[in-house]
Amino acid sequence: MYSIAQAAALIAAKKLSPVELAQAGLDRAAALDGRLHAFIRLTPEPALAAARAAEARQMAGSLRGPLDGIPIAHKDIYCTAGIPTTAHSAQLEHFIPGHDATTVRTLAQAGAVSLGKLATHEFAFGGPSFDLPWPPARNPWDTERFTAGSSSGTGAAVAAGIIMGGTGSDTGGSIRGPAALCGIAGIKPTYGLCPRTGILPLAQTLDHAGPMAWTVEDLAFLLQAMAGHDAADPASARHPVPDFHAALASGVRGRRIGVVRHFHERDNPASPATLRGIEDALVVLRAAGATVTDVTLPPLAEFNATGWVILIAEAFAIHEGWMRGSPEKYGEFMRHRLALGALVTGADYLQAQRRRRDLINRTVAATAGVDLLITASAVGEAPPIHAVAKWASLDAPNFTIPFNVTGWPALSVCTGFGVGGLPVSMQIVGKPFDDAGVLAAGHAFERATDFRARRPPI
Repeated sequence: MYSIAQAAALIAAKKLSPVELAQAGLDRAAALDGRLHAFIRLTPEPALAAARAAEARQMAGSLRGPLDGIPIAHKDIYCTAGIPTTAHSAQLEHFIPGHDATTVRTLAQAGAVSLGKLATHEFAFGGPSFDLPWPPARNPWDTERFTAGSSSGTGAAVAAGIIMGGTGSDTGGSIRGPAALCGIAGIKPTYGLCPRTGILPLAQTLDHAGPMAWTVEDLAFLLQAMAGHDAADPASARHPVPDFHAALASGVRGRRIGVVRHFHERDNPASPATLRGIEDALVVLRAAGATVTDVTLPPLAEFNATGWVILIAEAFAIHEGWMRGSPEKYGEFMRHRLALGALVTGADYLQAQRRRRDLINRTVAATAGVDLLITASAVGEAPPIHAVAKWASLDAPNFTIPFNVTGWPALSVCTGFGVGGLPVSMQIVGKPFDDAGVLAAGHAFERATDFRARRPPI
């Protein structure tokens, strides 16, 4: 199986056919997706049409760049013109948008070939659910295991080698969680870097759009096509977009890394394999030229409580009409989580936003002497899918939501394998709009380790 970087080089050298590559992905989906359920819908006809167009550009010597002819797919909250966008819910089972999401359009303009629409947790919030029109995605490392959510189909399809990259969204960890449990790379960019126009919202002040792929280098190619200002998204940032791939070469030499050790050692103790992976990664990063110190942020539980109040209040505001008119069309997990949002008062919401500002200020002060942060992405290896509790995120604080609260860029990368050969991971976090620096650190780590050579046994 190729990475995007490998396939792009072969396509540019006319040694790999985009049509054959797309067909191989469709064939692999046909062979595996009956067990994985990563896709809501395959779209072979438009995929092969796009691949033929890419091959014509290849033969003419007019490729659009490294994504031209590369098979990807979209989380099914990304609107796709003329192709159903369901949010994995009976509420939108027959919804066909008339337009593409901005990032769907820009990825297509870069030549990426979409193979279809990917499973998600219902409206990026309710899952894993077994009472929806489509089953939840399964983890390719062990199909009885959870993928995390909500970009579950993207995580599964990338890890299984059906696609080389895909789109995700992240409101409290929905890119980094599946990246962690599926052993791939995923970045939640700085808030506002990637436009969300045409992506079904969950909580607008926390929602981020971003890419997922097998390697950090591949994320750089995808993020290049997704990032940029869009006037139609009121939160879209007017900020220069760097050359993410070129910036990978900067590595971590001279970079100051702060380890948020209390997050994964005390606030929510991680599994032994996760802790070992982080400590081993710090050795690698020091050897690559980084300096490493410990950093203390506000307690993880404060971030989690603040983020959850904001998330459920904003989510209920979006879904209130359906909750009143057709609640039976939601799965149980989604319906009950939304109902909790109905109990949040205006005063609760405003106090949470005030606390959010305080947490951001305290985080800025605590990180004045460092460039990057490291902590866990997930508490441990993927749990059994049927053992995931409805209120798991309230039972114990997660490691990802702090950086939705702050809006800072955060990357999940695989740091090894634990119990049952399941992947474990760490999170690399940067300051606002240092997405290139975050990717450079992740790339330096991947180049110094061999974890990208090991694929799921499916």
